[in-house]
Amino acid sequence: MVGLDEPLPYVGITLVQIATAIVILVVGWIVAKIVVASFKRGLKKTKLPDLVVEFLGRFLSALLYVAVILLAVRALGIGVGSVVLGLSAVIGLILGFGMQDTLTNLAAGVWIAALRPIDMGEVVEVAGKTGKVNAVGIMSTELLTPDNVLITIPNKLVWGNVITNYTRMPTRRVDVDVGVAYGTDLDRAIKLAMDLMKNHPKVLKDPEPSVVITALADSSINLQLRAWVKTEDYWAVKGDLTKGIYELYMKEGIEIPFPQLDVHIKEMPAS
Repeated sequence: MVGLDEPLPYVGITLVQIATAIVILVVGWIVAKIVVASFKRGLKKTKLPDLVVEFLGRFLSALLYVAVILLAVRALGIGVGSVVLGLSAVIGLILGFGMQDTLTNLAAGVWIAALRPIDMGEVVEVAGKTGKVNAVGIMSTELLTPDNVLITIPNKLVWGNVITNYTRMPTRRVDVDVGVAYGTDLDRAIKLAMDLMKNHPKVLKDPEPSVVITALADSSINLQLRAWVKTEDYWAVKGDLTKGIYELYMKEGIEIPFPQLDVHIKEMPAS
C-alpha cells in the first residue's frame, strides 16, 4: 500500500500533492467567484454602464481561473515556468493554424465595451439576428430572443456588421397601415383615425400624431397612422391601434377592402 507521502508509480506524484491541488482548485474557484462578484458590485456603484461592468467582470474571471490552475499545477510539483512555456507554444501553434480570430474577437469585445453601440437589456439587430442583449463577453455577444432562445455571436461579427438598435432612443414612432375602399370619405376616415390616436393614453402629444396617404393601390387607398410613443410602450400601442382602427372603421361603416381580381370570360363564337 502506497503511503500518503510516497510517489505514485509511473507519475511520481504523491497523494498529498493531488489532494492539495484539488483543494486549491475548489477553494480558488470559490474565491474567484467571490472576488469577481465584489469587483462587479464595486463597479456598479460607479457611472460605468452595465455592459462595461459585465465585460470587465468576465475578463477578471478568466485571469483568476488561469491563476488558480497554475497554482494547482505548482502544487503537483510541476514547474509553473514550463507550463507557461508549454501554453505559449500551444497558443503559437494555434495562431499558426489560422486561429487568430480569437485575438480579433477579443479586440472587438474591447471596442464594443468601450464605445457601447449596444448595451445590456437593449433590443438590437446584428448579423441578421434580433434579440435583447444578454451579455458581452471576452469572445462573444449573447442575444436573447423574445421566445427565449439564446444566440451567441462572435464579437468580430458584431463589431464588423451594421447594428440596428431598437431601444436606444427614448421614443419611437408607431406606424399602422390600413386600406380603405375607393369612394370613401377620406376626410372622415382620417379624422376618425386621428381621434383614435389622440384618445390613446400612451400616445404622446408632442410630436403630434398624424395620418398620411401612402398609396393609391389596386384595391384600396392606403393610409398610415403615425403615433409617437415611449419606446417601452411601442408594441402595446401598435397592437391597440391596429385592433382599434379595424373595430372603429367597421363600426362607422368604412370598408377595409381585401385584394380583388375581376376575371372576364369571353366566349368564342361557334364555328
